[in-house]
Amino acid sequence: MPDPNRPRIQPVDVNLQEPLKSKMAKIFPPELPSPNLYRSVARNESLFIDMIDMRFIGPTGLMDRKTITPRIRELMILRTCVQARNDYEFNLHVRTISEKLGLTSAEIGDIRNAQIDDSLWPAEESSLIALVDELVGSTSVSDGVYERASKYYSESELIEMVQLVGLYTSVAMLVSLIRPELDPY
Repeated sequence: MPDPNRPRIQPVDVNLQEPLKSKMAKIFPPELPSPNLYRSVARNESLFIDMIDMRFIGPTGLMDRKTITPRIRELMILRTCVQARNDYEFNLHVRTISEKLGLTSAEIGDIRNAQIDDSLWPAEESSLIALVDELVGSTSVSDGVYERASKYYSESELIEMVQLVGLYTSVAMLVSLIRPELDPY
């Protein structure tokens, strides 16, 4: 019987060779080893390089167009990870960038709870947590959740936010396939 804790797809060696070495340097600081998930996806080298060249993967994650504030973006990514049961990506973000992007340790702890502590979150942010919960839980958005979120965010922002949730849900699927080991950060 296969070991459920053992990676299915081994990452390429951490001592990257060109062209992966220079591509990875564009998205991850040189003082930290590149993440296991990134190096596992790099088993499909041409896809991985295309994702970087198209700016699909960047230093703050997937498809960061700089149109959503870093804090909101990170909040949505972490909540998506929680709802999609993606501990790997959650830990990667928390250990590397979540606090730098504006989330407090109390908020990071609370975002793991099924029911958030409303006293920690402004109404506009709790509306996004509800949006993520519905999208990941049922791939739908109720009128009530839409009305709450649309009080604070434009149609354009909401469309991009839904795309972000979808992308990080697909990351959860990759993690489920690959089963990367947690990174040593």
